Amino acid sequence: MTQHRETSLVIITGMSGAGKTVAVQSFEDLGYYCVDNLPPALLPKFLELMKDASNNINKVALVIDLRGREFFDALFKSLDVLSDLDWIDEHILFLDAQDQTLVSRYKETRRSHPLAPNGLPLEGIKKERQLLSDLRGRAQHFIETTNLKPKELREKIVRKYGEKEQQIFSVHAISFGFKYGMPIDADLVFDVRFLPNPHYVEHLQPQTGLNPDVREYVFKWSETQKFLDKWLDLLSFMLPQYKKEGKSQLVIAIGCTGGQHRSVALAEHVAKYFSHQYTTHVSHRDIDKRKGH
Repeated sequence: MTQHRETSLVIITGMSGAGKTVAVQSFEDLGYYCVDNLPPALLPKFLELMKDASNNINKVALVIDLRGREFFDALFKSLDVLSDLDWIDEHILFLDAQDQTLVSRYKETRRSHPLAPNGLPLEGIKKERQLLSDLRGRAQHFIETTNLKPKELREKIVRKYGEKEQQIFSVHAISFGFKYGMPIDADLVFDVRFLPNPHYVEHLQPQTGLNPDVREYVFKWSETQKFLDKWLDLLSFMLPQYKKEGKSQLVIAIGCTGGQHRSVALAEHVAKYFSHQYTTHVSHRDIDKRKGH
């Protein structure tokens, strides 16, 4: 008899405008496999496919949005099927907010309510509440988002569904060369072209910042050491603030002229320096770009 690992399934639902987008993004950061608007009738088949031992997916979050009465009838039938599967631990998360708050959010986004595309948002909200009443009664966890900022909603979800040892804030250090343009996804950019350049040392020129001799050259100068003291002190202050704000990843870009020597060495250094506090990643965008290539 084949043994299947238990799959944790969270169904995210609730009032339109109550924060389902923030919620599913939070679950993604927690390592859940997320699907937005999977038709409920396909839910049992979808999870049966996940029983395949060749995949490592054991945490799933599905967003169930409003589509109509038939849509939720199909959902209830699917939930009845899931309740008979001993390898699935299902959980419904219901997000709600006061009518006035939902109306305000619709006005801010200038969107029409799906149940009142040509009418007032409040009309659609009242219809939606009535339609969702049965599903609300079946939910195991509620979050009232009326007075919550997005980062506060995120924090609630992390506390409820995150593993205690899990770190969802990560630091990604990326080196680049200014001659090839700046990274478009960087949160912080540091220009280190003022530091002594190994490019002009003949035996170091063909190497990169991954080479021990290049690293030694970059770090041996007093201006480099002074920069490191101030730079790492600044980042040590800033990173906890970004994490507190609810950011899941911070991209720190370090640039030199060609992206092969100084920026590479410093990107490696900063990633290693903070690896004891955060999950860190490092990449070198332009390390293989050479003149003529």
